[in-house]
Amino acid sequence: MAVLEVADLQIWDSGTNQCLVAGSSFQVKAGSCLAIVGESGSGKSLTCKAIMRLNDSGLRQSGEIRFKGENLLALSEKEMRQKRGKQICLIVQNGMRAFDPSCVVGVHLLETIATHFDWGRDEITTRLTAAMESVMLRNPREIMNKYPHQLSGGMLQRIMIALALVLAPDLIIADEPTTALDAVSAFEVVEQLMALRQNTGCAMIFVSHDLGVVKKIADEVLVMKEGAVVESGAAHQIFSKARHEYTRYLVSNKLALSQRFSQVMGGVDVAEG
Repeated sequence: MAVLEVADLQIWDSGTNQCLVAGSSFQVKAGSCLAIVGESGSGKSLTCKAIMRLNDSGLRQSGEIRFKGENLLALSEKEMRQKRGKQICLIVQNGMRAFDPSCVVGVHLLETIATHFDWGRDEITTRLTAAMESVMLRNPREIMNKYPHQLSGGMLQRIMIALALVLAPDLIIADEPTTALDAVSAFEVVEQLMALRQNTGCAMIFVSHDLGVVKKIADEVLVMKEGAVVESGAAHQIFSKARHEYTRYLVSNKLALSQRFSQVMGGVDVAEG
């Protein structure tokens, strides 16, 4: 059963009428991970934001985005806010942008959870503490009293994963969650995302330009180029029997570039060649 079905998604700039995503169609099955890959500017992040309805106001979109059978494009903004977080959770590539810099991260976490659950402050704090400890964050209460700039990128990503653990959404969209991290932190975040999926049974969209990570985490792969889907299929088919020339280029070049990360994912010391 598909948790998410996207049909003929088109995104264009209303000012210039430039087409940015042209007729994209795909689905995400319950409990599975779909990776969206492609070079910068291929439309990966625009597609993710379209699902969440978070693209800039100057962009327009058409088509159908059905989440558990319901067309998200037909919902009011108020109805969509109820979907975000609790049912569809977005983990962005730069953790610093996910939090209000003017307040400690605990305020953001508490307010987000209180929006979706009728829990008291003590229960929310208890659940958050347990979730943060499960993603290897030490001294959770101390962390919750820190401002975003006082925490590393890897810590902020793990905080977002901990929040997702508490919210237990049906679909998690991880938009290049390791891009701003060093190799060791990226490895830890990917491991936590895999554990999150295993523990909650959620479906996942994982956006990345790093095919070493994609090979590790994805069940299916969608390849985008210049706003269009050029190939899709099971991950093992994409990596071993790619049909499209662009996909073959990505696999041959990007896997070579991510070999170091793949070694880390396989347990090889990051200091090795």
